[in-house]
Amino acid sequence: MPTLLEKQFFADVIDLPIQIYGIVRAISADSITIKGLSGRAKIGDQIDISAKDGQTVRTEVIRIDQQDVVVTPYGQLTGLSLGAKAVYLGPQEPRPCWGWVGKVLDHTGRGLDGGYPVQGGEIYPLNSVPPINRKAIGKRLDTGLAAIDTFLPLCRGQRLGLFAGSGVGKSTLLADLAKSNQADVVILALVGERGREVREFTEKALGEVGMKKSIVFVATSDEPPALKLRAALLAMASAEYFRDQGKHVLLLFDSLTRFAEAHRSVALSAGETPSLRAYPPSTFQALAQLCERAGPGSVGSGDITAVFSVLVAGSNMEEPVADMVRGILDGHIILDRDIAERGRYPAIDIRRSVSRSLPECASGTENQHLTHARRLIGAYENARTLISAGLYQAGSDQLLDEAVVKYETLDEFMTLKQRGNAADSFAALEAILQDRENSGVGKEQV
Repeated sequence: MPTLLEKQFFADVIDLPIQIYGIVRAISADSITIKGLSGRAKIGDQIDISAKDGQTVRTEVIRIDQQDVVVTPYGQLTGLSLGAKAVYLGPQEPRPCWGWVGKVLDHTGRGLDGGYPVQGGEIYPLNSVPPINRKAIGKRLDTGLAAIDTFLPLCRGQRLGLFAGSGVGKSTLLADLAKSNQADVVILALVGERGREVREFTEKALGEVGMKKSIVFVATSDEPPALKLRAALLAMASAEYFRDQGKHVLLLFDSLTRFAEAHRSVALSAGETPSLRAYPPSTFQALAQLCERAGPGSVGSGDITAVFSVLVAGSNMEEPVADMVRGILDGHIILDRDIAERGRYPAIDIRRSVSRSLPECASGTENQHLTHARRLIGAYENARTLISAGLYQAGSDQLLDEAVVKYETLDEFMTLKQRGNAADSFAALEAILQDRENSGVGKEQV
């Protein structure tokens, strides 16, 4: 019979947490090979590796071989050496809840002050399956931005792409959407942003009003690619949590391009073969899977209305990421640098932008006004060079004559931020097209 002391000893041993660990056998610039965990680890699981300086490097499993596991680090590799102990942690899934609203969080759900907000009672996997029985796209939303409420309507559950280069007003437009939209919760994923701009965006562009119902997930440009991917997936998982609570979620994702670049780095570290512009095939599948998770929920749940920004260098819409995303999403808004440089914000190029919720979400009269306004804008911009050179002669083209008269007013209309709803924006547009005096254009501008 064991003594009382022996019984206590065995009880303490049984209560100790079991640690499963392997040994580091190879280190490269962006990946680490670990021996001894291939029979236990799964893709996406996390492993802690002990460095010589006493620090611990958190890593994520990206490839599993017969004998080894390949991981990508979440931090710097300084201090790591061959033979270092690697402790298997398993999956580390988030537990989002309402306590996260109003917070700025990193890839782990930790606040910028280093503390963790309250955790929910249910795990939401970072990589989930989209609902099968989706509802149809819902009603048109009032964003407060006249150009979007009329020419490029955003409907509940729609997924829209915002294509822009740097410095043309992308962040400002996203902040306007966050502050004016009617969603219950706004989730912003800032993937690869410069650290200085994160604070400016949350405190100035978004402001106190915007933050009241927002959660901001941040992975700055200097952080490893694996962290950027995790922050993006954490934002999507959190949006799914609130959607399943029956809420309407507005997801603002900035940007898909940096998400794709981070995925490319991780995939190449895992040994995948690069193809188009060095992107491996799995990157485009990852983009499709991410975007597909947004949208209308199943019957009885809420919806995720998403705006995904895409960086286009030199306004090149044929870049691999931009070209693919256009076919996935339910429309695209293109911000043009030439428009921004002449001082018109938001710098939306109406001719090249489209919302696939039209014509269904607008009435017959509204669609007629939109078609006519697009024709006027197109006629003027096609003849802009002739008009600027003084070669245009009135009377040669009836549509162009009307465009010359109304173009400046239409251009001003694109800058309006209405305090009312989409109906007010359509009323202002109709007044312009019918050339009413005292139409009110510009009076509601904020």
